[in-house]
Amino acid sequence: MSLKRTSRAVYEGKYHLVWCPKYRKKIFVGEIRPRVKELFEEIASHFDFEIDRCEVCEDHVHILISFPPRYSVARVVGVLKSISESQEEALGGHFWEQGYFYRTVGEQVTDNVIRKYKEYHSFSQDQLKMFE
Repeated sequence: MSLKRTSRAVYEGKYHLVWCPKYRKKIFVGEIRPRVKELFEEIASHFDFEIDRCEVCEDHVHILISFPPRYSVARVVGVLKSISESQEEALGGHFWEQGYFYRTVGEQVTDNVIRKYKEYHSFSQDQLKMFE
């Protein structure tokens, strides 16, 4: 994934998302596993999300995803869960747990890189006096 553009933003944001079916049932077995992955890919293409990786385990889903800044994490998870739930008859309604896990993911810009950048570019009080 690289820098993306919309009409008003340039962005690069990756998120690791995880959620489970209700009661963490081991339901993703056999032919349903690739179908769930297909559904997520179809939904992602419709909403301008970019799925880097999608792993459907027996009792939960992992997705590494990027999406435009007009969407919140909660909105993206809601879209993926609600549409996949309604599109697949085998899944039925109220299939997913309400909760989810998310984490931002960075490749090159880590929190240490940002700290060092801020330290390097911070002004001391003496430096500010030269403008008086």
